[in-house]
Amino acid sequence: MNWLQALFLDPDSVAHIVLLYALVISVGVLLGKIKIFGISLGVTFVLFAGIVAGHFGFTGNESILSFLQDFGLILFVFCIGLQVGPSFFSSFKKGGVSMNVVAVGIVALNIIVALALYYGLNGRVDMAMMVGILCGAVTNTPGLGAANEALHGINYSGPEIAMGYACAYPLGVLGIIGATIAIRYICRVNLQKEEEQIARAEEENPHMKPYLMHLLMQNEALDGKTLSQVSNFLGRDFVCSRILQHGHVSIPTEGTVFHMGDQLFIVCAEDDAEPIIAFIGPKIEVDWEKQDTPMVSRRILVTQPSINGKTLGELHFNSMYGVNVTRVNRSGMDLFAARNLTLQVGDRVMCVGPEDAVGRVAKLLGNQLKRLDHPNIVTIFVGILLGILLGSLPIAIPNMPTPLKLGLAGGPLVVAILIGRFGYKLHLVTYTTMSANLMLREIGLVLFLASVGVKAGANFVHTVVEGDGLLYVGCGFLITVIPLLIMGVVARWKYKMNYFTLMGLIAGSNTDPPALAYANQSCSYDAPSVGYSTVYPLAMFLRILTAQLLILLMAA
Repeated sequence: MNWLQALFLDPDSVAHIVLLYALVISVGVLLGKIKIFGISLGVTFVLFAGIVAGHFGFTGNESILSFLQDFGLILFVFCIGLQVGPSFFSSFKKGGVSMNVVAVGIVALNIIVALALYYGLNGRVDMAMMVGILCGAVTNTPGLGAANEALHGINYSGPEIAMGYACAYPLGVLGIIGATIAIRYICRVNLQKEEEQIARAEEENPHMKPYLMHLLMQNEALDGKTLSQVSNFLGRDFVCSRILQHGHVSIPTEGTVFHMGDQLFIVCAEDDAEPIIAFIGPKIEVDWEKQDTPMVSRRILVTQPSINGKTLGELHFNSMYGVNVTRVNRSGMDLFAARNLTLQVGDRVMCVGPEDAVGRVAKLLGNQLKRLDHPNIVTIFVGILLGILLGSLPIAIPNMPTPLKLGLAGGPLVVAILIGRFGYKLHLVTYTTMSANLMLREIGLVLFLASVGVKAGANFVHTVVEGDGLLYVGCGFLITVIPLLIMGVVARWKYKMNYFTLMGLIAGSNTDPPALAYANQSCSYDAPSVGYSTVYPLAMFLRILTAQLLILLMAA
């Protein structure tokens, strides 16, 4: 029986460490699926499972636990950065500015309330512990990781701040949802009117998505002009994918000459449809199937790494292959195929032309689904390498005892965001299937949470029962609710923000999926998801950075 005793009790045994993590993670994930009033804590329950294991002495070698904690954190934040990178900079455009202003206000007020509680309690709660409470109150696990990593850099020897995080987290989830409900009554929101407002906005502001139409050429000024000349005269991007002249269908090139009575199949941005109709001629009904020239329309998957980062104009599909590209589907969204549109691995390109020519284009673009099933390991680990180098770069700030570093959380996050947005310019294939991204992200998260929980478990019960556990819960609740109520009212009264969009914004500013799920259940439109995705990238970045800054300011 010695082998069994060593398996469960020898902290230096590799088998013991693997058993410990397997047990903690599996129990935590299973318990996290339990819903109370439709709300669950998800994988965060792994933290509590780890605390229980640590409390009963089921632990491991400290250095191994620390390594797995840091490595899990790096994987987690890097995969988040890859996911939000493509939309990080575009989230500041148009209506996204006001949403991100509100999100920044929520982040700032969270910090102000935390500092006010710290000074108001006359230091009864350690500043590092207050940062842990703050991370739990806003349900942001990467922030906890960043704070922990910063504490190691200043040789902190106080209690595990994960205890404050664990105390504040459950009520943080409930507080975020409760605050959105309170805003509804404070601002006297009529849910039906809010949905009608969304419907009107969608009708009045069509998205810049592809618009398909058949036109009859009736503008005498265009008779005898080439497609290239017509495009230059009009000054708007459009694709003429097929033309019917003298009873024959063909794929027009830039040199194709237009004549009165030609029938054209046009694809353009939705907002450009009316000007193009007014310039060329009226819409008509055409049955292309009855024509004698065999042509096909096919979606081709971009899997060839050499295509990554090239524009449609550079590939010359029309002049070289006689094929027109009408639209590109990226991450489930159709984009108009403008000449300056940059292709990325994973795009689905709609091509129109003779079957053999479309086949040649398919070979050029790759069109091999199996290639996308394999994650681009090189990009991931090159990014992690660069992220660690960036995170280790010391930045000297006056009156601070130690230089500021982005650390193992901030460095990989910044590099991942930049690679996700601009990686194609360095010929880095950043495409990773959503399932692969989620798998790496969840593995990193559960490794981090399990490590933190096991390390904090030895003193957790003592802290909660005999210490300041209830005080931590109360502080966390105030940090959660006060900023959301203030900025929620500001968003409604100053920015006239739709309530359902605001619900998603609140969930995104706290990077809280349960709150988003509640918001989506309340609305028949995707407004909550839009609000969430608009502010999530910046909010995640700020949560990680500010957690580290608070620790370094404490050291100062």
